[in-house]
Amino acid sequence: MPITATPAGADARLEQIARLNDRTRLGLDRTARVVITRNCLERLAEAESAPEEPIVLQARLMAAFRYCAFSEDSPERDFASIEFLGRKVWMKIDLYEDPDVKSANDPPAITRVITIMLPSDY
Repeated sequence: MPITATPAGADARLEQIARLNDRTRLGLDRTARVVITRNCLERLAEAESAPEEPIVLQARLMAAFRYCAFSEDSPERDFASIEFLGRKVWMKIDLYEDPDVKSANDPPAITRVITIMLPSDY
């Protein structure tokens, strides 16, 4: 059985990333963006128990992901899958670097983006 060693500081870095992703998911990162695919919204709106107002549907969907559980294969807490209104829905958090907001002396501008989608949207 091979022994795999974790580099010093890797666990701390992983936990830091997970905390930043949690802040994003909880709505505490003011620079983060949320994208819900059109297909996801349309299919969820078709459910019998779906709210009539799209904004209410979006709010309930975001709330469901705020308190979701993560599997062990997502230690950065950047991917989750839940059942919502009878459909499987995925959430993925990615980092995007803005190429227009960068200078030689400053760190790049990084934005966390939450994408909420159906598996078929992937």
